Amino acid sequence: QVHLVESGGGLVLAGGSLRLSCAASGSVFSIVAMGWYRQAPGKQRELVTTITSGGRTNYADSVKGRFTISSDNAKNTVYLQMNSLKPEDTAVYYCMVLTPSANYWGQGTQVTVSS
Repeated sequence: QVHLVESGGGLVLAGGSLRLSCAASGSVFSIVAMGWYRQAPGKQRELVTTITSGGRTNYADSVKGRFTISSDNAKNTVYLQMNSLKPEDTAVYYCMVLTPSANYWGQGTQVTVSS
């Protein structure tokens, strides 16, 4: 079992930046990858970015060049640095952890980008 605690969401003007954090606890030795998804009102949850335990990253085309995922394995924490934010980035952002047996999700944190 893996427990996730997210932080760092909020309201920001377009062009601004935010940094999200997600701390994992529990069976962290089994983590294969961590990542971030988001869900805007009326839309399906979509992949934003992932990072494997080996450091390989993957980004949605819509955030490439603006968002950066990183991890601190010693703290079992993953970060999402979001720059040049756009109103269309407004969504609830969810941390996700992948293990060989299951996916785990955080509670979600609201990111609102105002124009």
